[in-house]
Amino acid sequence: MRNLRRSDILTHCTLCPRRCGVDRTVSKGFCGEDAGIRAAKAYLHMWEEPCISGTNGSGTVFFTGCPLKCVFCQNYAISQQGTGKELTVRELADVFLRLQYSGAHNINLVTATHFVPQILDALDMCKDELTVPVVYNSGGYELTETIDMLKGYVDIFIPDLKYFSPEVSGKYSAAADYYKYAEKAVRHMVKTAGRPVFDENGLLKSGVIVRHMILPSHRRDSDALLRSIADLKDDILLSLMSQYTPFFRAHEFHEIDRRIYTHEYRKVLDTVNETGFEGYSQERSSAREEYTPDFDMQGL
Repeated sequence: MRNLRRSDILTHCTLCPRRCGVDRTVSKGFCGEDAGIRAAKAYLHMWEEPCISGTNGSGTVFFTGCPLKCVFCQNYAISQQGTGKELTVRELADVFLRLQYSGAHNINLVTATHFVPQILDALDMCKDELTVPVVYNSGGYELTETIDMLKGYVDIFIPDLKYFSPEVSGKYSAAADYYKYAEKAVRHMVKTAGRPVFDENGLLKSGVIVRHMILPSHRRDSDALLRSIADLKDDILLSLMSQYTPFFRAHEFHEIDRRIYTHEYRKVLDTVNETGFEGYSQERSSAREEYTPDFDMQGL
């Protein structure tokens, strides 16, 4: 991909592991999006990790579409149902700057994989004014080639690492090859961004935060996943999430049609402590629907 002009990539799209090869200038890819940039919200987000949200908030842009098809997605309205507003590259650059001048500690790109070429063009437009770190916040289902495109543009990577088992990822996200790509992507992000670096106020300037959300009935998958990346414990921050709430199509799968039990969370937390990860863990009270953004096109 690095030998192609950015605009050419979209004529045979291979930005994510789906490698659907669709000409997005005339049609939509597996992600559900064509060559136009679409986003559903841009605002100061206060509910990220403390080193990302800080006191003012993270300048978060939620992009429309997604390479994954998670049956429990809390953002399903934008990831799978197409909610969003079309923006030009210039308008997106202006959104970034507006967030910065509103006090954002960083620019936080949420589910941006399928718009990477356009986002890089927008960042080029505002690079002389943009002074805060750029965060790439994704579902973890990434190609190393796409991560390479982000070098020099993205300072902080926040990938979800959702599953270890191909059976589980195939069932809930239509991606049996999820871990194969996500594990490699996380390691490449670490290589690209380096170990976490903080400023004098405790805000993250660069590095990788790996998020993992525990699924009901799947604590053993969480255990296997965490042990598989235990060698990275000194290179990343781990954010263990207990916020799972059965959204979207979760009711079709009885084993995940509930919130996690306390004993499931504690078992996974034991693994985190045993393996020596540093980072963040959520209180189980964080599993509330009110923490899910209202996609009202605010800030666009």
